[in-house]
Amino acid sequence: MGLQVADSFLVTDGAVRGLDLHRDRFVGSCAAAGVDAAPFWDQQVRRLPGFGRWFPRFELHDTGELTVQRRPAPTTGGRVRVAIHEGPDPRTQPRVKGPDLELLGKLKDAAPHRADEIILLDTDGTVLEAAYSAIAWWEDETLCFPPLDRPLLPSVTATLLRQVATTQGVEVAHHPRTPADLQSTETWLINALHGIRPIQAWNDSPIDPLPNSSADTWQSHLTALARPV
Repeated sequence: MGLQVADSFLVTDGAVRGLDLHRDRFVGSCAAAGVDAAPFWDQQVRRLPGFGRWFPRFELHDTGELTVQRRPAPTTGGRVRVAIHEGPDPRTQPRVKGPDLELLGKLKDAAPHRADEIILLDTDGTVLEAAYSAIAWWEDETLCFPPLDRPLLPSVTATLLRQVATTQGVEVAHHPRTPADLQSTETWLINALHGIRPIQAWNDSPIDPLPNSSADTWQSHLTALARPV
């Protein structure tokens, strides 16, 4: 059964950050595939547990069937080593979460240097995102992201970070940058499960503990956005 659309989010004691954004992304992608997923989403969200940590995955299969996996949330956080994918972006539908998940899983599992994530590049060699994460980085006091006109999955966590930046009076910019550019600045992997994870090692480089990282502060800002389902 092929996966056409998927969406996952972290539920902690019945609260979720950016739930409406996840709904919009999933329902919109399903609508593009000819399926009205809104009633299913709303019904199933109301059934999510109100205690504990969960990481449910909503799915649309190529049969037209809608399903949800109510999964316990994996451990979050930890050190992150990334590797660079050599070659073109292998995804067939980069702007839709679902069709390429199996491919991305195999790609990440085969990443060199025992990397936790693998970075995908655009045709000009600039960074797009990781297999399961968006990317953000700092240039002086500016929070930066790849240009939005690139083939990127619409990241809920990146959208929330931009909102936090606006609230905090922090400038946001979008620039094309190579992996070499990002290795000299604080760079984050961001997604719904982990929130923010600073990259602490590139390829086979030693772990950099990043003692001056601002990730914990911004993670707190993200956590504060969680609302009851």
